[in-house]
Amino acid sequence: MRLGLKLFFGYFLIVGIGVYFSLNILGNELKPAFRQSAEETLIDTANLLAVLVRDDVLNGSIADGRFQTRLEEYARRSPNARVWDIVKTSLDHRVYITDARGIVIFDSFNLDLGRDFSRWNDVYRTLRGQYGARTTRVDLNDERTSVMYVAAPIRDGERIIGALTVGKPSSSVQPYIDRAEIKLRRIAAVLVVASLAVGLAFSWSLARSINRLAAYARAAAEGRRGIAPKTGGPELRALAEAVETMRDRLEGRDYVERYVHTLTHEMKSPLAAIAGAAELLQGDLPAPQRERFAALVAGEAERLRQLVERLLALATVEQRRELHERRPVSLKPAVEELLASRAPAIARKALRTENGVPDEAAVLGEPFLIVQAIGNLLDNALDFTPPQGVVTVGAERVGDAWRLAVSNTGAPIPDYARERLFERFYSLPRPDTGRKSTGLGLAFVKEVAHLHGGTISVDNWAGSDGATVGVAARLALPAAS
Repeated sequence: MRLGLKLFFGYFLIVGIGVYFSLNILGNELKPAFRQSAEETLIDTANLLAVLVRDDVLNGSIADGRFQTRLEEYARRSPNARVWDIVKTSLDHRVYITDARGIVIFDSFNLDLGRDFSRWNDVYRTLRGQYGARTTRVDLNDERTSVMYVAAPIRDGERIIGALTVGKPSSSVQPYIDRAEIKLRRIAAVLVVASLAVGLAFSWSLARSINRLAAYARAAAEGRRGIAPKTGGPELRALAEAVETMRDRLEGRDYVERYVHTLTHEMKSPLAAIAGAAELLQGDLPAPQRERFAALVAGEAERLRQLVERLLALATVEQRRELHERRPVSLKPAVEELLASRAPAIARKALRTENGVPDEAAVLGEPFLIVQAIGNLLDNALDFTPPQGVVTVGAERVGDAWRLAVSNTGAPIPDYARERLFERFYSLPRPDTGRKSTGLGLAFVKEVAHLHGGTISVDNWAGSDGATVGVAARLALPAAS
């Protein structure tokens, strides 16, 4: 099971258990609380009525006196009262009175006149000057038929001459208990749902942070470039920083070893040529040969210079994980400046250039890197275009990106070279000189495109008749707007 699910289920289990026990405790306390409240009211009522009926009990006129009449009138009343959201339409109190021996001398329901209630707890304790109360079920198998009875003594001075009992069925209180239980369950349900949402959000956030960190670690293990995730908690941030530091150190060491090895290999040929030419120049050579070997030394030295400069530029880009700035870059002026800076090379080969980039074409990124990448594509196109050939630069909007196309007439790319064009130090011989370049230009363009979230492709292109007429490099970068 995933860590996020484990955390969620653990959290939800704890919350669920807490809500269950809280609900159970409150539910168990709910009914006694309502009944205690009802009992307290019955105590007041019983004592009030006991004072009012004292004279009728003393006179022996309780059965045919005004008290009977008033209770009958009470029973016929319909209060039509709304207590919160519960409508009360009937009065439920039962009143019975016993004499000093416990014999019922009055019953508002006319059910138990003359019966001996001296053994009932309410009458028994009240006649002895104690607090008397009882709860009795009408149906022994049904708790809902229980009736609460509370008695109060009828006194003549200090002498107890009887007991008045007020009864109230539990069913009259049950709607309020049910209402409270329903509200309690609703509150519990809301708490559970809220806890569920909080648990889901917390688990998702934590699992997301862990997954991002794990993805970053896998990318580091596979040698892919990535940015350390900005995780939420201080512990995860510290772990992410530790992974990033470890990655930087490992990558730095491997990077240096790899580039030292590659640079050493690539420098062997020009250094050998320079050493051979220098040895020959130490001898007595005719002027034409001396000039030729001197030009060879100068050419190889320039090749070494370009190799070092481009290698440093590529290394700088490869070590970056994000752009330093993002600004709109207008493509047409940039292409015009680049073509102007290469005017001597264009004039030397009598090339024709076309800048077909729309005026509104603008990409978002780091201007220096974008201009350098386009310049490398132009250099490649100029190098591989035969004399009096054509180099065309255009751009088109593709979704949220501008795709810049640098195309040239000339020989197509051989099939064996297509898969290796973006490898470091891989280069095809130039048609006019037969010499290879540093092989770093397209690798640099690829890294720049990757940093900007774009793409680069180089392939042959054909004319309207289907015949291959040249090569086209297409660089796609995010549009500025």
